[in-house]
Amino acid sequence: MARVAVTGGGISGLGTALMLGRRGHPVTVFEQDARQAGDDPDEDFFHWDRPRVPQADQPHSLLAPVRTVLRAEAPDVYADLLARGAREYHDFDWFDEHPPRREGDEDLITLRTRRIVLEAALAAAVRREPGVEVRQGGRVDGLVFREGRPPRVTGVRVGAETHAADLVVDASGRRSPVPGWLTEAGCRPPVVESHRAGIAYLCRWYSLRADGPRDPGRVKTGSAAPFALGGVFPSDNGTFAASLVLSTSDPSRAALTDPAVFEAVARRFPAIAAWLDLDPEPRSAVLPMAGLDNRWTALADGDGPVVTGLVNVGDSLIHTNPTFGHGVALGLRAAQHLAAHADQIAADPTGYHAWATETLRPWFDTQVKSDRNDEERLAVAEPPPDRRAAARGACAFDDPVVMRARAQVRHLLKQADEAYGTDEVERHVTAWLAAHPDFTPGHDGPTRAEWDALVP
Repeated sequence: MARVAVTGGGISGLGTALMLGRRGHPVTVFEQDARQAGDDPDEDFFHWDRPRVPQADQPHSLLAPVRTVLRAEAPDVYADLLARGAREYHDFDWFDEHPPRREGDEDLITLRTRRIVLEAALAAAVRREPGVEVRQGGRVDGLVFREGRPPRVTGVRVGAETHAADLVVDASGRRSPVPGWLTEAGCRPPVVESHRAGIAYLCRWYSLRADGPRDPGRVKTGSAAPFALGGVFPSDNGTFAASLVLSTSDPSRAALTDPAVFEAVARRFPAIAAWLDLDPEPRSAVLPMAGLDNRWTALADGDGPVVTGLVNVGDSLIHTNPTFGHGVALGLRAAQHLAAHADQIAADPTGYHAWATETLRPWFDTQVKSDRNDEERLAVAEPPPDRRAAARGACAFDDPVVMRARAQVRHLLKQADEAYGTDEVERHVTAWLAAHPDFTPGHDGPTRAEWDALVP
């Protein structure tokens, strides 16, 4: 059994450690933060300053692979996650009744919860795992190398201490220092591809009142203006987030951090207005996030691995702008694959790098393409997409066949061309258009004039 050191105790690091430990590998997790998620999600979520995890207080939707991996690898964690308040939402729940079941429909489920609830469930399971040790409050300062072609990582340095390992897993996130350490040690540089996402996020958290209304009715969770997106993230324990997305170049960004301005603008999006009409209690300031990159960091190039004894998972490997919510799902998929093949990967990581390129890289490319389109559209307030593409999106909320295709893409089960490109889906979209001859692509959010009238 390979001795494994994991740098970083976030979701990908904890998930990797848990799955490795349950396969008999001795694991040590090194987490810089001295605090770990506990049993009070509100205390941890609203009162834990986490500057190294800027996405921690932003809304999340945990897609199908999160549920699938946890149910396969750690069903106790999944049960604990639900017990802590996470809720399952099937994409067919939009309809009055589900259509006749097809193979794979059971996976079209989103977990509605704040990120902290998943962190707490994983942390609790890791604490129970006898083969896993978590060292809180200790920053990994560097790697230990053995000469070779390529060099081999044989452990990590924490202060004056050296911790030996057969395999080091970099789960230290999008700001990982590992690429720099490899270059300084004389390794061939990792292959890093980075694309700045010119998109900014602002969100505010609310709690539904115990003695007040709790059901907004059947309302979509997303709305759009030509230059902005508005959405709602129903979450655990009666919480939800209202979120606005706009171009980083939009002149109104700064003004939107004022809660009164944010809420006035947010109410112009039907998806958000329906939830704010429930008179919820505001729980946070307006929380901005920007400066995001889509970044792919490969520890292998055309000549093979640049180092052995080391691989990366989570945002250290693939970091994507959170528009599609891919991060946690892809992180746990990588953790599962790594845990299942740890001995082989410790001996030679070539197969792991090939798997990541084949399995995860296509979703990175999809995100980059989508962000380029969104950035341009939001910055110049372009009209909606062509009529048929817009109809495909609208049709999904009337037609379970098209909703199934939409959900398969959303949950990382199929690429868009495969899911939508069937004769059946094409027939259903064509029939929907025939039944809606006056359909014209449009927006349900505010006009620019309406928006600007609300922004000082």
